[in-house]
Amino acid sequence: MVTKAYGAGMIGIDGFPVTVECNVRSTQGEERFEIVGLPDTAVREARERVRCAMENSGFRLAGREILINLAPANRKKEGSAFDLPILCALLAAAGLLPKEAIGEENFFIGELSLLGEVRPQNGVLSRALAARAAGAKRIFVPRENAAEAAVVSGIEVYGVPDFASLHDHLCGKRLLPREHFDENACRARAAAAGTPDFADVMGQLRARRAVEIAVAGGHNLLLIGPPGSGKSMIAKRIPGILPPMSFEEALETTRIHSAAGEPVDGLILHRPFRTPHHTVSAAGMIGGGSNPRPGEISLADNGVLFLDELPEFSPSVLETLRQPLEDGRVTVTRVAAKVTYPTNFMLVCAMNPCRCGFYGDPNHPCVCRPDDIRRYLGRVSGPLLDRLDLQVEVPALAYAEMHGAPAESSAAMAERAEKARRFAADRFLAAGDRSVQNARMDSAALRRHCALDEEGSALLSEAFDRLGLSARGHDKILRIARTIADLAGEEKIGAMHLAEAIQYRTLDRKYWRGTEE
Repeated sequence: MVTKAYGAGMIGIDGFPVTVECNVRSTQGEERFEIVGLPDTAVREARERVRCAMENSGFRLAGREILINLAPANRKKEGSAFDLPILCALLAAAGLLPKEAIGEENFFIGELSLLGEVRPQNGVLSRALAARAAGAKRIFVPRENAAEAAVVSGIEVYGVPDFASLHDHLCGKRLLPREHFDENACRARAAAAGTPDFADVMGQLRARRAVEIAVAGGHNLLLIGPPGSGKSMIAKRIPGILPPMSFEEALETTRIHSAAGEPVDGLILHRPFRTPHHTVSAAGMIGGGSNPRPGEISLADNGVLFLDELPEFSPSVLETLRQPLEDGRVTVTRVAAKVTYPTNFMLVCAMNPCRCGFYGDPNHPCVCRPDDIRRYLGRVSGPLLDRLDLQVEVPALAYAEMHGAPAESSAAMAERAEKARRFAADRFLAAGDRSVQNARMDSAALRRHCALDEEGSALLSEAFDRLGLSARGHDKILRIARTIADLAGEEKIGAMHLAEAIQYRTLDRKYWRGTEE
């Protein structure tokens, strides 16, 4: 007799439905339990987990030949999430579970312990989305994953603590409670987590202004200065002035974190802030593994990726950032799979100007030799530097600045940045553009929204020649100037906006090319 139960597999951050077919027949010879359909090692080992869980839950099948097929058979099945549908299909085939209880409207996801407990899984949100797309009306998931799956509307979600409880529910003996999505509770948790406030940052008015521009336009940012000047302190406060996440952004971010095995409790509604150590590998940064998992640049999607001590990162790792920064996605190709992850993050980098940290500081002599300075700064390549929109010095604070008047709060900065974002969004909407941030404007939108008058054109022409700008640098100055104008509520880019934007592209000449002179 062949019975079917339904589960879901994962490839990258996308789920896909899997039909678990079970054929059971009596045998007088040796008992067999086979699983086919491109299972990986974890799926093949389900035989022992399912057998022990079944017996410890009060069910026993002796003298049977069991064949499990996972369809579609041409797609790789990975992980332990198929334990639960395999056991359901097996018991239904043996007549120990009503066949109608495991019909195509019910999906099952979960790993079984040897005692029959149902253990949590990665990627449950994506699997639930795949189940809904396949027409499921109900989904049974590990109890720890129930809040995550409940984010998906239009499908009933039940958290399962152990198989015995699931069996009682399916047989109508004792029903499991249905899980409901509580967005207010998720927002309350996000608010309770909080972020540090810019009110703690004394002085550094130029760096604060650059941060506000970067947040308003979605630009990348480089902070360079001596040790202890507040670079890391500033970076850690940036998520606090980013706008609240939309439901679509939160859903995408939650799917990524869930697929990567990160803790997920319902919907992630706070902006990610990722700070990988400088020893991170290329695979850890962009994603990888035999079954490619998201890397740091994808875990920072819709948030901030902060690279502290930028030159200490491996140059090969830094170079992997170039294409994701431009495209907003990264494709990881391995023998087993080819997956694409979103990478819409704000890159914030901090670094010292040399190994001792005091090159160019008027108050502390630099002890590095010129060759050492060039070698240190040379670890950040020109192409990567060209992609860092705003480059800002963060000088050491004077005593008077540290004990001055209270600094402006994050709330005030966030209000201005959000007003500028709305100003830009209205402009894009009126023009029929798909852009949502100034930093993401394509060439056509750049021409429409960044037109310069005669004075502005002359100023940019002079800066282009004097600073030796690339075409990318030219366009980034226009995008930054557009954001500065938006912060001022101006429809047209003026010479004053352009002049400020140019100032944020001059550190290359002072440090990188200055060390060659």
